[in-house]
Amino acid sequence: MIEMLKVIILGIVQGITEWLPVSSTGHMILVDEFLQLNQSQAFRSTFFVVIQFGSILAVLMIFFKKLNPFDPSKTTVQKNDTLSLWVKVIIAIIPSGLIGVLFEDKIDELFFNSTTVATALIVYGVIMIMLENRNKKPKVSDFSQLTYKLALGIGLFQCLALIPGTSRSGSTIIGAVLLGTSRYVATEFSFFLAVPTMLGASALKLLKVGFAFSGFEWLLLATGSLVAFIVSVFAIKFLLDYIEKHDFKVFGYYRIVLGIIVLGYFYFMK
Repeated sequence: MIEMLKVIILGIVQGITEWLPVSSTGHMILVDEFLQLNQSQAFRSTFFVVIQFGSILAVLMIFFKKLNPFDPSKTTVQKNDTLSLWVKVIIAIIPSGLIGVLFEDKIDELFFNSTTVATALIVYGVIMIMLENRNKKPKVSDFSQLTYKLALGIGLFQCLALIPGTSRSGSTIIGAVLLGTSRYVATEFSFFLAVPTMLGASALKLLKVGFAFSGFEWLLLATGSLVAFIVSVFAIKFLLDYIEKHDFKVFGYYRIVLGIIVLGYFYFMK
C-alpha cells in the first residue's frame, strides 16, 4: 500500500513537471530522495522513463484532432498541413534521437548528479528570464509559418535536454522563442515533439531492461502512468491558458529557487 502511494505521488510530480519548463528530473531527484521506491534499481530506472507513457497519451487526447491527418472533417489542405506538421516533428526529433541512442548511457554517467541538475536549473532559469526581458515581437505565430529549417533548429535545442535538469519542454520552448516563434507555437510544438521523443525513450528503456517484471511491478507502472495521464491533462491545459496572458518569467524564478534548494540540500544537509 505504501509503494502504491509513492507511485501515485511520483505520477503527480511527473504529470505536472513534464510539461511545465521546470525540469521533471530535478523534481524526481528530490522526490525520490524522500520517497524511494522499495524496488530493484532496474525497475526504478525503468519506472521513471515508462511513466512518461501516461503523459504522452494526454497530449494525444488533447490534440487528437489537430494531430490526426485522417480526420474526415478536415479539408484536403488541412490534412496536408497536418502531415506537414508531422514531418516537421520528425525532422526536429532526429538530432536528439541520434545523440540519445548513441550516447545516453555516457551522458547519464557523466552528468546525472545533483550538481549538474541544480546548475542546469539555475542557468536555464536565468536564460528564461533574460529571454522574456527582450520583449521581442515573434516572427512565427502560426504553424503554417514554421519552416522545416526552423523545426530542425528547435530540434537541435532539444539536444540540450539530454543534460539532466535542463527540461525537455524548457529547452525546446527557449529554442523556439529564440528562433522567432510565439510562446504559444513554441509550447504546442514542444508538446508535439514529446510524443515520439518520450515514446521512443520508453520503448528503448523497456528493450534494454526487458519485460521481466512481477505482476505487482506492472501494476505500479500502470498506476503511475494513469496518474501521470490524468495530471498531465490538467497541466497541459493550464500552461496553454497561462501563456495566453503571462510570460515564462515565473518559471525562470522557480527554476532558480529549486536549483538553490537542490544544491543546498545535497551539499549542506545530506
